[in-house]
Amino acid sequence: MPAITNVDDLKRIYRRRAPKMFYDYAESGSWTEQTFRENTSDFDKLYLRQRVAVDMSGRSTKSQMIGQDVSMPVALAPVGLTGMQSADGEIKAARAAEKFGVPYTLSTMSICSIEDVAENTTKPFWLQVYTLKDDDFMQRLFDRAKAAKCSAAVITVDLQLMGQRHKDIKNGLSAPPKLTLASVANMATKVQWGLGMLGTKRRFFGNIVGHAKGVSDPSSLTTWTAEAFDQALDWDRIREFRKMWDGPLIIKGIMDPRDAVEACNVGADAIVVSNHGGRQLDGALSSIRALPAILDAVGDKIEVHLDSGIRSGQDVLKALAMGAKSTYIGRAYIYGLGAMGEAGVTKTLEMIHKELDVSMGLCGRRNVADLDRDILMIPKGFEGDWV
Repeated sequence: MPAITNVDDLKRIYRRRAPKMFYDYAESGSWTEQTFRENTSDFDKLYLRQRVAVDMSGRSTKSQMIGQDVSMPVALAPVGLTGMQSADGEIKAARAAEKFGVPYTLSTMSICSIEDVAENTTKPFWLQVYTLKDDDFMQRLFDRAKAAKCSAAVITVDLQLMGQRHKDIKNGLSAPPKLTLASVANMATKVQWGLGMLGTKRRFFGNIVGHAKGVSDPSSLTTWTAEAFDQALDWDRIREFRKMWDGPLIIKGIMDPRDAVEACNVGADAIVVSNHGGRQLDGALSSIRALPAILDAVGDKIEVHLDSGIRSGQDVLKALAMGAKSTYIGRAYIYGLGAMGEAGVTKTLEMIHKELDVSMGLCGRRNVADLDRDILMIPKGFEGDWV
């Protein structure tokens, strides 16, 4: 196998090894995919300023996220159906994150359950939750997270309505996958993936099947999911969720300064500037372009993290220099997971760390805490000059 030197190398292997419906699930955005594309391409518009003849020894990428020590300010973002990219994928990703010293965020829509991940790891992880109508399910979900010693809850607030992703409809996305002529023909070519799936009992949404009332099998899950998401969500409802969870709280899906202020008012410990990886409102700004206005509004009041579009250590460096306290990767680690399992997630983290560390040094900085806009060249109008 040729040397793997960047995330794109893993992506190519992932595309060969994962069934088409799950590759497409990860590698797609809503509608025209404009926001999905610009989440990554807008990072290319930011240039780094090289400095020389400065002391670059003794560099450190160590930091903190909501008071927790991390080896670098990068968390693994919540990704639904991770256990369909690779058998027991959530467990594999959580283990890799634990060993590397960064947070892992388990999605509510995971294949492995909270309890599965807790039983197979030794350090606390984070749990992402959606804003669902069912109070009983939500309270029990938070209680299960407490019992599993999760060290933070991440509430996703940008999924009241599901953005349409054309590929998922065309592929008939489901977990486990529906057996159609096309899906069976495709899965038959993914031998390594198939053997892994045959060897695990975890093929359904483990946090929901058997936990939500009336959901005992995949067919009843479809009905429950269609009715569960709360289109009437408002900030008072989020305050109710805050009462259900008394631990550290992160609110994910903030793209407007006014919403950032509201998140501060409900008692969040951090917010994540995120457009759901371009999977919700197509035609919205990229996260990196939305970041400055949100920092201006609340940067001195709350930790501001950034998600969506990060594929490299240089992207992490640029986000931190723009003022984000920390970052999240989703697709980047899914590429590794789908390509090589736990070892692939570790490889992703290693490559991002190396690129962050080396690029930081070449910009004349020795510590991520010292990063600021002085290392960037930002084009005029990047932050928006809107009518």
